[in-house]
Amino acid sequence: MSERTIALVTGANKGIGYEIAAGLGALGWRIGVGARDRQRRDTAVEKLRAAGTDAFGVPLDVTDDASVAAAAELIADHAGGLDVLVNNAAITGGMPQTPTTVEPATMRAVVETNVIGVIRVINAMLPMLRDSTSPRIVNMSSSVGSLALQTTPGIDMGPVPAAYLASKTFLNALTIQYVKELRDTNILVNSGCPGFTATDLNGFQGVRTPQQGAAIAIHLATLPDNGPTGGFFDDAGTVPW
Repeated sequence: MSERTIALVTGANKGIGYEIAAGLGALGWRIGVGARDRQRRDTAVEKLRAAGTDAFGVPLDVTDDASVAAAAELIADHAGGLDVLVNNAAITGGMPQTPTTVEPATMRAVVETNVIGVIRVINAMLPMLRDSTSPRIVNMSSSVGSLALQTTPGIDMGPVPAAYLASKTFLNALTIQYVKELRDTNILVNSGCPGFTATDLNGFQGVRTPQQGAAIAIHLATLPDNGPTGGFFDDAGTVPW
């Protein structure tokens, strides 16, 4: 990839998303900082620029069709195209969240952001990605969405919010379907797990730093042209579906 690679990171104003933007920016890439909150977005862009990253803000609410369409238009006009998309924006829906107590409205809200939002963004950005010489799509998932791990005796995944867990399983299935549809293109599509990272998403209870959590996304975003597609990975390697 050239030093002028253009990347969009959703939910990039803080936490793992910010560190993904910072890590890719350190490679000399131009980074679109996708976020809903204007003040946080502007602050993140200023901080990235101060560190030497060529960053620009992208107003982006992944739950809103018009916002996503406007974001695609902004990137096309401002950057002239897109090479890498990292779908990082996500919500948990709050706790506690057991299957017997979760409100249907909570499930809808989580899926709207974590799954349907990804579909919106991918489909809006796909024309630009198709024109890239080395396009990559990275969907930030979680090992808690792994059906294999959830059903393996002796493995304790901890108290996982039902809606959030199901949304990540849904996202993994979606990743596979995009891979199948795009198999005749040069677009590499993968899911990545950041590990149990301390962010406001989990009340900062994680054991990994946001910078550590960002590593897998940076790795998948910078895969060589003969790299894997249709996989689910963390820092240790392949995660079972």
